Parts: sequence; structure tokens; C-alpha cells
Amino acid sequence: MSPAVFGHGHLRLYLLHVLAERPMHGYEIIQALSDRFGGTYTPSAGTIYPRLSKLEEEGLVTKQSDGRKTVYSITDAGRQELADRQDELEGIEDGIGDSVRRLADEVRSSVGAAMKELRAELAAATREARDEARASGRDARDSARSAAGAARDAQSGSGAAPSTGGAWAMGPGSSTGTSADGEPAGAGASESASAASAPRAPRVERDLAFERAQRADAALTRFRHELRAELRTAAARSALPEAAAEHLEQGLDRLRAEVRGLLG
Repeated sequence: MSPAVFGHGHLRLYLLHVLAERPMHGYEIIQALSDRFGGTYTPSAGTIYPRLSKLEEEGLVTKQSDGRKTVYSITDAGRQELADRQDELEGIEDGIGDSVRRLADEVRSSVGAAMKELRAELAAATREARDEARASGRDARDSARSAAGAARDAQSGSGAAPSTGGAWAMGPGSSTGTSADGEPAGAGASESASAASAPRAPRVERDLAFERAQRADAALTRFRHELRAELRTAAARSALPEAAAEHLEQGLDRLRAEVRGLLG
């Protein structure tokens, strides 16, 4: 028991005072004490149960099973001790009021510090997300420029037509011309145009793929930072359940498996 809340032997006497109202099981006793402190102090089971056992040994309380619970009741001897120490009990009640005010100040101070830390973390997370988005955008633009450069190189290497005097010659009286093996000259030009345009389709697909990757990366970044902020807020309020981390890990594993299935 923290000496800042109860003086030596005072918790023992106050437990008798609480049980004088009605019989209670252990959790009800803990909750009754927490209510008297306005929620600023809640004793642990390791603090309450050993003292109840000591009171039982001294014949000041009794216990009996009620299903799966153990209910404690004050005895006549316990009520007599309360009556004999009434002045001391009133002093304990006055001290509780001072303790509540002191504990409330400590809670306000710790909550204020936690909120400052949370705001700093949120600001840092915002900057990190912005930097990651910028870096992702630069990577996408660099990849697009590289793909465009490769396409231009492929086009300039395969799309140039031979000069006159080479394999192509205009036949006498012909308006279209023929190749050395007698094929129409227009056929060669058509093939050259097709070869020049061939790399464009893969380039478009690559650009679309980079855009999709950037969208997915932005979604992951947003998810991570938003959820981290929510987890921090829940932890500051002591409202983060034990199963939250396990549930998140299992959910992310399932999602990763599904995305990998889509990627083949």
C-alpha cells in the first residue's frame, strides 16, 4: 500500500469501515475504495487480499463462498473495533480528501505530459508521411523518365528508313516504287512505323504500374500513421486491450497473403 494514500494500519481499519456498510466480495471492496478516491486511486488485489486474510485471522471479518466468489462480512468484534477507533477513522476520512486532491493534481500533470508527447509524435508522424510521399513521388517520376528514355532509344534504333541508293528503288513509270525483291515500297514503311511504335505499349503499362504502386504505398503510410496515433491515444487512456496487437498482427498477415495472391 502506498504510504502517500494510507498511513500505517489505516487501510486495515478502513476495510472494516467499508465492510460495515454491507458484505462484499473482493472486487466490490476494491471498487468501493476506488469510488471513494474518485477513481484517482485503485488498490491492487495484492494489497487488499492479504489484509482481508489478516482481518479474518483476528476474527474481525468472516468469509464464505458464493458460487465462484468469496464474500467478506464484518463480525461483531470488527464493529466493536470500529466503534473504539471512531476518532481515528474520522481522521482517515479527512486524510482521504487531501489524498484525492493530491492524486488528482498528479493525474492532471501526467495526462498533460502524455498529451504533449502525443502531439509531438503526431507532428513527427505527419512530417515523416510527407517526406515519404515526396520520396515516393520522386522515385515514380525517375522511373517514368527512365522508361521514356528507353522507349526513345528503342524508337531511334529501329524506326529509321534506309536512304536512297540502298535496298529501296523506284521502278520506271511506277508511282509507288518497289523493293529489290519486287515488294511494294509502302510495305517497308508500314513495318518501320509499326516497329517504331512497338515500345510505347510497355511504357504505358509501366507508368500505370508505378502509379498503382505509389497509390498503394500512400495507403500503407496513411494506415500506419493513423492507426499508430489511435493506438497511442488508447494507451494514454489505459484503454488498449491485450488482444489488440495480436489481432493486428493476424489481420496484417492475412492481408499480405491476399495481396501476394493478387500479385501472382
